Amino acid sequence: MTHPVLDWTTAQLANGRKVAVATVLSAGGSVPGKPGARVALSDLGEMFGTVGGGGLELTVSEKLGVLLQEKGEEHGGFVESFQLYKDAKGQAGTPLNSLCGGRVTLSFEVIQPMPHILLCGGGHCGKAIADACELLDWKHSVFDIRSEFSNDDSYPNAEELHNSSAEDFLAGEDSSSLARFSDILLLGHKWSVDEVLLKGMLTAQQKEAKVWRSRIGVIGSKSKWKTFSESALKDGIDQKYLDEVDCPIGLNVGAETPAEIAIAVVGQLLARIKSQDPEESSWREA
Repeated sequence: MTHPVLDWTTAQLANGRKVAVATVLSAGGSVPGKPGARVALSDLGEMFGTVGGGGLELTVSEKLGVLLQEKGEEHGGFVESFQLYKDAKGQAGTPLNSLCGGRVTLSFEVIQPMPHILLCGGGHCGKAIADACELLDWKHSVFDIRSEFSNDDSYPNAEELHNSSAEDFLAGEDSSSLARFSDILLLGHKWSVDEVLLKGMLTAQQKEAKVWRSRIGVIGSKSKWKTFSESALKDGIDQKYLDEVDCPIGLNVGAETPAEIAIAVVGQLLARIKSQDPEESSWREA
């Protein structure tokens, strides 16, 4: 099952899903899964593969689910041994209510998808953020209503290039498909375009509340955000979805130029990915 599980996991990651994987490292005695057996669980609750079924698989799937909910790099994984016998007290390994009598050791790990940033607006700020993404080996895609700001010449390394009206772009997407982007940054040269995109995306999220959602950030002033929020509420968008949007985007570093804005924005995204508080010092006392 190794190859199919790895292929399935890779496909999930490409679609922006976070995946937890359990792998049998060693086994002795009568056990359902042999070394190399794998089972994977996505953050949508979809499972693929097997470590042998029965009580072991149930326990493993529960642990994978818990691991997916944890935050921070320190919770990236662990190794645990199981005794497949309900009376295996005092022996190395977690006892399970099983009669197999064997012992199995598994690794548990979470695999994060590579950040994939959708830049809605391919102007100076979008280009600077794309350059910063490339330094970090992050993927980026571009949407712009202007063809000259969303083409191979301007963005030769973009994963996707979208050139259409905001309405046409939204017509081909829903919350599930947009989840392939870890972050969506609205950087348009016209607030009216950003507004159409934002209302469309928030409406899609509201319709598919159980789908893992892309994080959305908007470039703009607090006064513009206040005006937009009032309009969105009148259109039936719940306050909780508005609260999840970052506006204005970027760390407060006094950024003015496109390059400075890119550093502020990417720094904010990096802190979130690493589960770090940018206000807290990274230095540790000896």
